Amino acid sequence: MSLKLQTIICSTRPGRIGPSVGEWFHEVAGTHGAFDSELVDLASFNLPIYDEPNHPRTQKYEHDHTRAWSESVASADAYVFVMPEYNFNPPPSFVNAVNYVYNEWNYKPCGFVSYGGVSGGLRSAQAAKNLVTTVKMMPMVECVMVQMPWENLADDGSFAAADMHTSSANTMLEEMAKWAKALKAMR
Repeated sequence: MSLKLQTIICSTRPGRIGPSVGEWFHEVAGTHGAFDSELVDLASFNLPIYDEPNHPRTQKYEHDHTRAWSESVASADAYVFVMPEYNFNPPPSFVNAVNYVYNEWNYKPCGFVSYGGVSGGLRSAQAAKNLVTTVKMMPMVECVMVQMPWENLADDGSFAAADMHTSSANTMLEEMAKWAKALKAMR
C-alpha cells in the first residue's frame, strides 16, 4: 500500500526560512521510504482569508483557489506542517488553510516541524494540534523542533540540520506511517 505524505510549508511571508526547513524535511522523508513524499508550498495557492459562501463540509466550492487546495489536500494520506511561531501561535496562513476544507483532512495523521527562537516553535505546534483535531486529523506526539533555524543555514540558504533534527524526523515518520496505514482503512 503506497502512502502519500505532503510536507506543507506553512509560512507565506517574504524572507521566510520555511522553504529551507521544508526542503530538508522533504529530503529526509524521501530517504526514509515509508511514504511517497511531496513538497507543498502554501504560498503558491494564494488563499485569501476564507471567502467561500458555503461551509467547507459541503464541498460546494465556488472559487478556483479553493478547488485547487481541496484537490491537493485530498491527494495525501498524511501531512507534516513546517511552521514558525507567531506570538505563541501558528501563522495565520496555516489556520486559514486548515479551515478552507474539512472532509479532505479527515482521518489522516499529521506531524509538525516547528521552528523559532528558544522555544523552537513548540507553542505554535501545540496550538496547531488543537485545531487539527477539529477536522479529524490525528496529530503525532513526536515532532521536530528547531531552535534558531537561521543559525543552521548554509551559505547557499539550505538548512543544515543537526543530528537531533534528523533523528526526531525519522522517529516522527515511523509513528506517522503506523497511523497512516491504520487510518486509511477508516477512510
